[in-house]
Amino acid sequence: MLKLNNGFYRTLIIALNFIAVNAFAQKESYIQSLNARNRWVDSVYNHLSRKHKVAQLLFIRAHTNKGKAYEDSVARVIKDEQIGGLVFFQGGPGRQAALTNRYQKLADVPLLVSMDGEWGLGMRLDSTISYPYQMTLGAIQNNNLIYKMGQQVAYDFKRLGIQINFGPDMDVNNNPNNPVINYRSFGDNMYNVAKKGIAYFKGMQDAGLLTTAKHFPGHGDTNVDSHFDLPLLPYSRARLDSLEEYPFREAINAGISGIMIAHMNIPALDSTKHLPSTLSRPIVTGILKDSLRFKGLVVSDAMEMKGVTKYFPNGDADVRAFIAGIDIIELSENSDRAINLIRRAVRKGLISPAEFEIKVKKVLAAKYWAGLNRRQTISPVNLSADLNRQAAKDLVQQLSDASVTMLKGSSAALRLNPFLKTAIVSIGVDAPTVFQQELAKSFPNCRLFMIAKNTPALEIKNISNWLKQYGQIIVGIHDTRLRPQSKLDYSSDVRLMVAELASRKNTIMSVFANAYTIAGLPGIEKSNALLACYQMSPELQKSAAKVITGTLKPTGKLPVSVNVFFPTGTGMQ
Repeated sequence: MLKLNNGFYRTLIIALNFIAVNAFAQKESYIQSLNARNRWVDSVYNHLSRKHKVAQLLFIRAHTNKGKAYEDSVARVIKDEQIGGLVFFQGGPGRQAALTNRYQKLADVPLLVSMDGEWGLGMRLDSTISYPYQMTLGAIQNNNLIYKMGQQVAYDFKRLGIQINFGPDMDVNNNPNNPVINYRSFGDNMYNVAKKGIAYFKGMQDAGLLTTAKHFPGHGDTNVDSHFDLPLLPYSRARLDSLEEYPFREAINAGISGIMIAHMNIPALDSTKHLPSTLSRPIVTGILKDSLRFKGLVVSDAMEMKGVTKYFPNGDADVRAFIAGIDIIELSENSDRAINLIRRAVRKGLISPAEFEIKVKKVLAAKYWAGLNRRQTISPVNLSADLNRQAAKDLVQQLSDASVTMLKGSSAALRLNPFLKTAIVSIGVDAPTVFQQELAKSFPNCRLFMIAKNTPALEIKNISNWLKQYGQIIVGIHDTRLRPQSKLDYSSDVRLMVAELASRKNTIMSVFANAYTIAGLPGIEKSNALLACYQMSPELQKSAAKVITGTLKPTGKLPVSVNVFFPTGTGMQ
């Protein structure tokens, strides 16, 4: 054997340590990368015509569930217009991988592929993992779990050839009746929203994904959905500065790579009648870019939404957004028209050549940061297994466990007799639930009852009488709708039954619905114990069962104010 001296070993160890450190060192952030000159960006920019430079600012809609004719129409737009990126919506992962490979081959400059993935790929795609909604995450006290979720989401996105997530939502949802944000927000406490949002996007960005905080300057206190009309935000500049903008300021200071602008009319910031914030230079450039010194990607909300097209039709909105300071014009009604109108605006000098160059180079720099300076092909091999890996599923369960919030009660109140005659009731459903099946394992002397949301009064009365023979009752209140709204769609008779059950001794209630729905169930506060579980996922139903059977300590805190009984921050342990 060759004998090596101590000096060789020391050198070898130092070299191996250097390799290890560099292997795990995080690359510079997208924002940091903008400070240095980039030869690839300069080269691509110099080879593009003005038309194709403008086209880099346009992102168009893509689906994989609309058939071949639709897919071919998107392909034609990519080939003919050489747009900058795609926004994928509904479909399936295998189809999206194949279509992304096809579309990237048509682009002279690789496409920046994006998706709204506030709770991961499952927000848009079948056969993929959905992480908890942001309101659910708002209850978690360990923000490191949310950072880990960001890393897992980034893995999913990158595995599917997506470079940018239009998330997180960093709106402060201080209007319980908000029809468009609501459960998509971390809650109504601006400090909690900021901390959770930063943990989430840092997890994604540290794992190599571009992110976009939305919807600046804050869409949380509106009662109009900007998909259908233009919301009015009637508050003072001082209120907006101190509340709505707070999470976005914190996100900018923490290095967020992108900010999405909302479609809202905000007279305190721009008095132009019917002008959406997306089209306001005082808001986009004056406040976001100049006052808050944001240097990253400024993205419009979808330009096909009525909140922007209602008063600025026929491509006028696209040009105004461009002039206002938007870098990425998302989902124009007509991208070809938008490119031509913006070219004309550039030719007329409606923005300076320097500002135009910065916009285009920011998009190209994002492509470089995401690795698109080298052509990428998505491998279909093991795609489904990779996107449904056990580590991600385990994290979803961990997040769910950490979010369960005990609004009323104690460990003593949850101490049920496992051998006593027990009724396990699920309301709002017509088939046994995961919640019931999990609990039945621990209560051998139990019976399951299902009460649909529109059960007739006579049937409710019969069930109610039947339940009197049970010594303890465990109730799950379920919202089966795809999106958990602020009010349950239960009949008045079913609501009354909830109140009647809550008034009985030894009744435990778990609400697998939007936390705001508790306010619409008067009398529920009288139950022996009450758990807020935020959404009807299998994982949260398992988490609640674990709390009730004593194998999990509830640590969540209510992220929104429900009513006088349950304000923000409520949470027993």
